[in-house]
Amino acid sequence: MISLEPVTKENLNDVISLSVNEEQKRFVSSNAESLAQAYVYSENAYPFTIYRDNEPVGFIMLGYYDAKGYYTLWKFMIDQRYQNRGYGREALRLGLQYAKEHFDDKELYTGVSLGNEVAKRLYRSVGFKETGLTESGMEEMRLVFDEQDAE
Repeated sequence: MISLEPVTKENLNDVISLSVNEEQKRFVSSNAESLAQAYVYSENAYPFTIYRDNEPVGFIMLGYYDAKGYYTLWKFMIDQRYQNRGYGREALRLGLQYAKEHFDDKELYTGVSLGNEVAKRLYRSVGFKETGLTESGMEEMRLVFDEQDAE
C-alpha cells in the first residue's frame, strides 16, 4: 500500500537516503536540495515521503509558484530500487488527490526536463498535457482536474 506522509524530523533521513540511478540524476535534483528549497519556501512547499507500507520509496513535493501564480508538482522521484513497480503512478495519483483537496485551484503544472521521456509518459498517463512552453530546459505540462476526472 502506497501512502504519503509529510516530511518531518522523524523521517528526514528516510528522504535524504533515497536516490535515482546515475542516468536519471541529470533530470532531478537531490532530495537534500529539494528539502532545502522546502525549508526556504516553507509557506508554499508541501513535501511528502512516499511509503510502501513502512518502507520509504520516494519523495514528492507540491508547491505554489508565486512568479507564475499557480500550483505545481514541484519535485517527484522514486528511489532506483523501487522503480518500475507501479509505486510512482500510485504516489502521483495520491499527490494529485492532495492538490485537488487542499489547493484552491482547478489545475496543476509541472516541468519536465528536456529528454526525460519516461517522466512525460508517466505524467501523461495521469492526465497532464504539454502546454507548448519550454523554459530553462524544462517543458511545461498542465493537468486540469475536471478533465482528469472525466478520463
